[in-house]
Amino acid sequence: MKALILNHYDGPLELATLDRPQPQAGQVLVRIHAAGLNPLDVKIRAGKAAHAKHPVPLVLGIDMAGVVESVGAGVTRFAPGDEVYGMTGGVGGIQGTLAEYAAVDADLLARKPANLSMREAAALPLAFITSWSGIVDRAHLQPGQTVLVQGGAGGVGHVAVQIARALGGKVFATASARNMGVVEQLGATPIDYGAQNVEQYVAAHTAGAGFDLVVDTVGGATLDASFAAVKHFGHVVSALGWGTHALAPLSFRAGTYSGVFTLLPLLTGEGREHHGEIMAEAARLIETGEVKPRLDPREFSFANADEAHQAVQLQSTEGKIVVGVSG
Repeated sequence: MKALILNHYDGPLELATLDRPQPQAGQVLVRIHAAGLNPLDVKIRAGKAAHAKHPVPLVLGIDMAGVVESVGAGVTRFAPGDEVYGMTGGVGGIQGTLAEYAAVDADLLARKPANLSMREAAALPLAFITSWSGIVDRAHLQPGQTVLVQGGAGGVGHVAVQIARALGGKVFATASARNMGVVEQLGATPIDYGAQNVEQYVAAHTAGAGFDLVVDTVGGATLDASFAAVKHFGHVVSALGWGTHALAPLSFRAGTYSGVFTLLPLLTGEGREHHGEIMAEAARLIETGEVKPRLDPREFSFANADEAHQAVQLQSTEGKIVVGVSG
């Protein structure tokens, strides 16, 4: 099979021919049609993501959509010809999705939503799993609660906004001035973080009380702002809580915090089945029209995958970047 190989960190993606993998017990061999590109892929390539534990030489790519080619022993949920998608590799020494085929743990997969193209489906897994893990698994969002999504136009943020709305939340989202319209189209009340500080937008939108749930997709100073934006007894979740933060603002609100480490099931094997369950929930919400990925209009392939990485690195994207693989 053809695959893109990274032989050393911060190096080029090189086209190579590798042996096609064979599915082991519990695995599915997928012919990959499209691979979603995330900021984490760019960090891994640059050698700046030690937590991903992905040694060179490696095949990058965490998200994918494709067609089942064959199944290993014990797999009964999928059969050859099934269209599937999921967050399946690209970390922890597991082959990534910038390859024509991958043998992946069947627990990580779900059937692709019928109303999405392969490109659209490949854009969703990491973003959806991260958002669902925070909003549902950690915060247990209830209908009618107020939700602030920090970075509502981003790759994870735009999915978090839609999940929170689908579950009955009253959703607000911070964004840059140029992305206010994007957030509004997603159904959230937009907040220009460049024009208002946290005290101002909390006063303007909650009469100073704060939000029931704050979903941080940015980290750093934005997580600190999230601690100041949550209401008494509220909850903050973050996928980027890796820095040093003062907990006093959260503690004085009797609030709680949860971290989301989306890679954990891939790295340890613990909870992999739940990732497949989350992707099945995603398919349900997508097929009812409640969630839709926002894709960058540019189309990429193996021939210009370096340009795709550069677009993510430069933050010049207008939605999720997807690399076409085969099909």
